[in-house]
Amino acid sequence: MRTLTVALSLSLTLGLTACSGSGGVHAASGGAGVGDPYFPKSGNGGYDVTHYDLTLAYAPDASDTSDTPDTAPSLTATATVTARATTPLSTFDLDFQGMKVNSLTVDGKKASWTRSGQELKVRPSAALRKGGTFRTTVHYSGTPETITDPDGSDEGWLPTADGALALGEPTGSMAWFPGNDHPSDKATYDITITVPKGLQAVSNGELRSETTTGTGAAPTTTYSWHTRQPMATYLATVAIGHYDITRTTTRNGLPVYVAVDPQEAAASRKVLGKLPEIMEWEEYNFGPYPFSSTGAIVDRGGDAGYALETQNRPFFPGAPDTATLVHELAHQWYGDSVTPKTWRDMWLNEGFATYAEWLWAEDHDGDTAQQTFDALYKGTYFDDKADDDAVWAFPPATPTSAAHISDSPVYERGAMVLHKIRRTVGDARFYDIIQGWAATHRHGNATTADFTAYVEKMAPGKDFTEIWKDWLYGHGKPARP
Repeated sequence: MRTLTVALSLSLTLGLTACSGSGGVHAASGGAGVGDPYFPKSGNGGYDVTHYDLTLAYAPDASDTSDTPDTAPSLTATATVTARATTPLSTFDLDFQGMKVNSLTVDGKKASWTRSGQELKVRPSAALRKGGTFRTTVHYSGTPETITDPDGSDEGWLPTADGALALGEPTGSMAWFPGNDHPSDKATYDITITVPKGLQAVSNGELRSETTTGTGAAPTTTYSWHTRQPMATYLATVAIGHYDITRTTTRNGLPVYVAVDPQEAAASRKVLGKLPEIMEWEEYNFGPYPFSSTGAIVDRGGDAGYALETQNRPFFPGAPDTATLVHELAHQWYGDSVTPKTWRDMWLNEGFATYAEWLWAEDHDGDTAQQTFDALYKGTYFDDKADDDAVWAFPPATPTSAAHISDSPVYERGAMVLHKIRRTVGDARFYDIIQGWAATHRHGNATTADFTAYVEKMAPGKDFTEIWKDWLYGHGKPARP
């Protein structure tokens, strides 16, 4: 068993005035949830976060051998989040599940708060004015939770053999820091992690500093990471453990930071060596890379049940194959930079990244995208007929429930939609569309309706009625491939 000591500063800077009788601010509750069709409690109304400053200190739990319960908190946090009020606020919510809140202030003044499920409802001492900024500081303690997704997979805070791993899609970030946990609210980040000397701590963005302090039995090392491009909460990560660290650059000077568990180093070496080549190929096809560094995190197989496109450096449970590396790096354009506005728009992430795999194979002596499309349509793509049938379970733009937002129709049938567009407009216009889409919504959010409108704008005179009706929104297998 491991324990964790964390100092997490969440500052929300919203300089607003209080209601004070006649002529004062008429404020109301910001509201819990942003109305996501699949995760209605995720996110919060009334404010827009611009920056998270998270400071964590991790230490193994030395109390395991004791016959008495551990009385020391496993996580202690002081946090800083910066945000802007979008409406006058008398109260607002943060998404935060588990752990104990010890104290909370808004703009340096003590604020009252209540908790219900994942909602931390805050009442500042004075109402907050629309358009201003506010700072919320939360002190909390406890053991971060592992959250089970509707599809049965684990996220949140995952203990590993030599440390811990934080993964957040779709709702796991609320297990290790309070915030506005919905993809529609993106922000910049500073994440500082202190660990016992000998462990590494890897996160998003660029490593600003690495400092070892203390002597004797308990020296520590502090890693300070900065993410200067906006990032959705579900893409934030922390990986703590023993890693072989490689720092290189691509041919155009982009920093590459790769962290690999020593047990996975040999198996990962060949594929990870392709990372610069894959990045160059993806920039050629998708347009300029939207972030200031790239890389990968490879932990042991079994530490998580899936790879994830954590921003700047995707996470892999065990050595990835080439297709998976292509997929997760493509997400840096489609998902991380252009982020879905709701979880209903998940195919804009997964359909694009899956089609990137098809394009890579086509350009590297594998099946053409048309051959892959045909195999899926004929039901000969997967080894199991049930997997072939699952492609047609629901339309990619409207998953049946939260448990199915990562199912085959979102991935494979989503990629088929893109291939249908490509066949309709031709290669030159298709690459104009996917590059322009990434550029137009760079560091922003978008919906399926935004995408279909963009395609129609970029290809005037072309008829997409059948594609939208039968392939994107239609139920069952379309009559014609």
